[in-house]
Amino acid sequence: MASLPPLSSLSSLDAEDRAQVLDLLFEPCTQLHTLSVSVLADQDFSSYSDLVDAVGKQLQDLQQSNLESDHKWLDAILSAHPRLGGKDKVDSEQSRQEQAQLNQGGSEEAEQLAELNRNYEEKFPGLRYVVFVNGRSRSIIMEDMQKRIDRGDLQLEKQEAIQAMVDIAKDRAKKLGTSM
Repeated sequence: MASLPPLSSLSSLDAEDRAQVLDLLFEPCTQLHTLSVSVLADQDFSSYSDLVDAVGKQLQDLQQSNLESDHKWLDAILSAHPRLGGKDKVDSEQSRQEQAQLNQGGSEEAEQLAELNRNYEEKFPGLRYVVFVNGRSRSIIMEDMQKRIDRGDLQLEKQEAIQAMVDIAKDRAKKLGTSM
């Protein structure tokens, strides 16, 4: 599936095709499929933006839950995003395109970004730094990452990651030619 289907067809798609819609908007992630595939069939959306907001609400509900299992589920979804500037295999074509500019530049900056990724993941075990790059330079992104590491607030970090996922998904929907 190279583009998003019409919203009106979502409820008639099989579960695998609805999972592919989620993969185009977010990142491929079994936990997100389990959480959200049924929402695409059970609810009517007036726009892809509304669909993304509904998934974002599910993620916020996981964050606000008192159950440790919900927090682990959320962490797995947030960690589906690839490391910024990392050398890891990236499953999502959208992520490869979004990160292309971050992978340009000198090796010194690349090493700094790799070090920030390590520091971030040490500060927030089980998470990956998630941000809506939105054309910002590598140095601006690295400043933001360092600020978030220094702040050290796990709950705020998860809130910001959820918001970033929502912003990224809405941007992807626009780029895939849907009417928001």
